[in-house]
Parts: sequence; C-alpha cells; structure tokens
Amino acid sequence: MQTGRVIESTGSWYKVDTGNEIINSRLPGKFRLNEKEVTNPITVGDIVDFVINDDGSGNIRNIHERDNYITRQATHGKRGEHILVSNLDQAFVVQSIRKPKLNEGFINRFLVTCEAYEVPAGIIINKMDLAKESDLEFVEEMQHIYSSLGYPVITCSIEDKNSIEELKTNLTDKVSAFIGPSGVGKTSILNAIDPEYDYKVGGISSFSNKGKHTTTFARLIPLSIGGYLADTPGIREFGLVNIEDWELSLYFPEMIKPREECKFNTCTHVHEPNCGVIQAFEAGEIDANRYHAYINMLESLKN
Repeated sequence: MQTGRVIESTGSWYKVDTGNEIINSRLPGKFRLNEKEVTNPITVGDIVDFVINDDGSGNIRNIHERDNYITRQATHGKRGEHILVSNLDQAFVVQSIRKPKLNEGFINRFLVTCEAYEVPAGIIINKMDLAKESDLEFVEEMQHIYSSLGYPVITCSIEDKNSIEELKTNLTDKVSAFIGPSGVGKTSILNAIDPEYDYKVGGISSFSNKGKHTTTFARLIPLSIGGYLADTPGIREFGLVNIEDWELSLYFPEMIKPREECKFNTCTHVHEPNCGVIQAFEAGEIDANRYHAYINMLESLKN
C-alpha cells in the first residue's frame, strides 16, 4: 500500500503524487455510492492510500480524513455540494481591480466559507496596473478593514515583478488555493510565479465584460518554490453550503465578541433589542459594508 496526494481529477481517473512519482489511479464504485451528499467523493488535495495494479495504474483503497476543505453548491442541476479542494494551508480569493471589476460580495461569502471549514484565508487583488486613483483609495481601505480581521490583502500585477515576488514568498512550501471568477488572472499569476508551466490564459468577453473559462477542472500544481497551488475553474457566484442562519455570525470574526452581549441566544443581530452586534455596528466597531454583507447572506440562507 502506498500513500499520496491527489493533484488532479478528471472524472474517473485521479493523478496521485507520492512525492517520487505520479500514479494514474481509479476509485472503486463503493466510494461513489457512500458519498451521497457530494458530487465528488475525491477532490484535489485529498490524501489517499492505493495499491499498484499489474498495468502500473493505482487502485484507491482509502481516503484519509480531511483537515479542511472548500466547498460550494453543486451546479448544473446536481444536488448536494461540490468540494473544490482539501487539506489546505491557506486559500486566497482572487479578484481584479478592473476587467472584471472587484466583487466584494464574492469575497465576503468566500471568507465565511473558509471560516466555517477552518481554512486560513487571504485576499489577492490583481491587475493593479489598471487601477485609477479612486481604486487605490478603495484598496487601501480594504487592506485596513480585512487585515484587522486577520485576512491579509495582497495587491499584485503580472507587470510588477516585486508584487509577484511578494506573492511567491507567501506561497513557498505551502499548499495554497486560488479561488475566484474567470478573467481575474488566476492562471496569469500562476504563469508569472512559475513561467515553465505557460498555461492557457483566457480573455474578457466583450459582450458580458466577464472572464472566459480556461481552467475546466481543479488541479494541484507542484511549485518550483516548494508546495502546491490549486488552480480552480472560474466561479461566478459563491454560494454558502451547510451553514444555518443562526450560526452565520460565528463566521464573522468581528461579531464573535459582541454577540456575547446579546440578550437572546437566538439573536439574528438584525432587529432584536439589547443586541451586542447591533450596538457594536452603531458604535462604528463593525464596518458597515461587512454588516450589510452579513444581512444579505442571512436573507439568502432563509430563502
């Protein structure tokens, strides 16, 4: 029996990296039957045990328990959830300052998911070479707000070698993931970090001003600086999965302490009297955009 990390999933086959070689492996049907609530019983990042068949391929016998993972609602009419990547040291939500424009709602939903599934998270704002003066003020404010909550905000541009070097420092010897919409430059950043890969880069649709999909499946790419980087398909919307409305505030770090002052255990922090979160918001201790993001997510969970 050998052990390795799944670095690519293309349907019925999985590429497993043992550290010395990569083995194309299959998964027995029983695992598919047991995992009813997810669309993929194995995801990139999973640690698996396998045996080698006579033809040199692998047969997966065991999937190790995950330390953490990032999940999203299943798409294309499928029920349940789809796990994007597992066993991460960190995950970054990638947005571009322009073309397409930054989506703060996407960022906040991503951060909530990372909190819920115990994934250390950060924010990458790409294409800073396109930024205007007003954008710079906005980014500075974002850096202040999110950094104070424990989420590093890294600005970069593939035109700026220094920013790429800073990003490489953050990725070295770690298992990381880039999550974001198509067109924000996830693959371009990867190519700048490791030019030898030279993955295909998509453009921006002139019709919708949104990115075109280039990455069609998740893959975990070994980096020359050490560690891995998960490159994932572009996601236009990031829906919350398996999070109840009553627990949502637990995944907003700035609400943890104030909610202890709430009069009611079932407080939703919207209209209740003697609510510690509302008092903190009114006192300016909770950023208005973050509070309104919480309200919007709360409403979406009730629908």
